Amino acid sequence: MFRIPKIAYIATAGLLLTGCSAKSNNEVVLATHDSVVITKALIADFEKSSGLKLTIVKAGDAGALTNKLVLTKDDPIVDAVYGIDNTFIGKATDNKVLDDSSVQAIDYADICFNYDKSWFESHGVAAPTSWQQLTLPAYKNLTVIENPTTSSTGLGFLAATVAQFGEGKWLRYWKALKSNGVKVDAGWEDAYYTDFSGSAGKGDYPIVLSYSSSPADEANTAAILGGCFRQTEYAATLKGANNPSGAAKLIKWLTELKFQNSMPASMYVYPVNKGAAIPESWATKAPGATSVLGENLKISQHRESWLNAWSKLFG
Repeated sequence: MFRIPKIAYIATAGLLLTGCSAKSNNEVVLATHDSVVITKALIADFEKSSGLKLTIVKAGDAGALTNKLVLTKDDPIVDAVYGIDNTFIGKATDNKVLDDSSVQAIDYADICFNYDKSWFESHGVAAPTSWQQLTLPAYKNLTVIENPTTSSTGLGFLAATVAQFGEGKWLRYWKALKSNGVKVDAGWEDAYYTDFSGSAGKGDYPIVLSYSSSPADEANTAAILGGCFRQTEYAATLKGANNPSGAAKLIKWLTELKFQNSMPASMYVYPVNKGAAIPESWATKAPGATSVLGENLKISQHRESWLNAWSKLFG
């Protein structure tokens, strides 16, 4: 399986973007997180259709990307950004980094638990049908997740537990999950590719926090589709951009079919354009979530208090 890991590691805020702002109105500079895939052919398509030169600056994961844009907001060195998700968009807007009128959703993915069907069949254990069941004795020492302080996948699930149980009560679930032997990895890649038994790493844990799209290229895995967290990624023009008109053209292009059709295969995310093509196998093996949680939470306002409480519990 070649799934591009979503935002896996939140780097320190002290690092700065390396790149340069647009030198003329014929160039537009885009900052992305490291997992965004825009091929040379797609770049050529944008440049031909827009008459602009596109320069792409990779800036770590979405957390690091957001932090770097905040640090350089007084002298922005890119024109646009793509890849800030809904766990971080509040931080960017609170710090007045973005032209709020330009913010546009580009893709989404549902953070859902996956399980190894072969493991459960061979061990004679019924697979879980809800993540709330993961605190039961039948699933002791079977689950691996991502640390919400270092992974937005983990943070998305933390937000889902807050939405499910409410402030003041969500931590009880996490105490039960910890007592039931949950393993916590720093990021998605370690959890999925190393510790999950259903992936190439053939690890020891048959349940993993991942995405509804992850089973698309696996032979024996499935996702629990209820109560997932929908992770949406956005593009926007930066306030003070040297080429805001070029940034606007780029953001529009990101929503058009040429780019939107490329995303499922290259990044395992769902395009927001309803006319975009979805692989046929996704309809049966990687459908979207049947229900989602946490979309209305004010994540930027509560992130620090949630993470502090979680960190005290898990050390």
